[in-house]
Amino acid sequence: MRTLKFLLLLAILLFCHIATAQKNQPTPFSYDTSGFYLNGQPFVIWGGEMHFQRIPRAYWRDRLLKAKALGLNTVGTYVFWNALEPRPGKWDFSGNNDLVAFIETAREVGLYVFLRPGPYVCAEWDFGGLPAWLLAKPGAKVRCSDLDYMRASLRYVEKIAALVAPLQISRGGNVILLQVENEYGSFGK
Repeated sequence: MRTLKFLLLLAILLFCHIATAQKNQPTPFSYDTSGFYLNGQPFVIWGGEMHFQRIPRAYWRDRLLKAKALGLNTVGTYVFWNALEPRPGKWDFSGNNDLVAFIETAREVGLYVFLRPGPYVCAEWDFGGLPAWLLAKPGAKVRCSDLDYMRASLRYVEKIAALVAPLQISRGGNVILLQVENEYGSFGK
């Protein structure tokens, strides 16, 4: 359990470091007990979910424009690890898996992104988006302090962090929020 807490803390610190890497720059997105702020002005998140890997890429722009037409300013999306890394070390960011293209398309239509990459996302997706190969080794465990799981999760988090770093609002992008892990208190130890 301490190892899992360490991994999650490390992932959060990694994302925080990426988000604050530009020193002496005002924080474009912030919050306090009163709410969220965008460029120093109160900001209400009017958001909805759009899981890019569930929608054919050819329809992303259309669906995002429709979300914008509904009055939304933010779209939340999960990232399904098992679709991105179907085999250990074999990454696929093409077609419906092109996370960067989805985020950039959201920016082009004027939407911010709340990114939810997991590693576990639930989202009524098989195995919560975790790759099945995590269970290949006899006795393997997930969502706990198992070292093999921790190492694989850290590689995944580092891969996603490298992709989204330039897309964060602190670097001129449109990613305003990020959720690491999902529904952890409901499952696991």
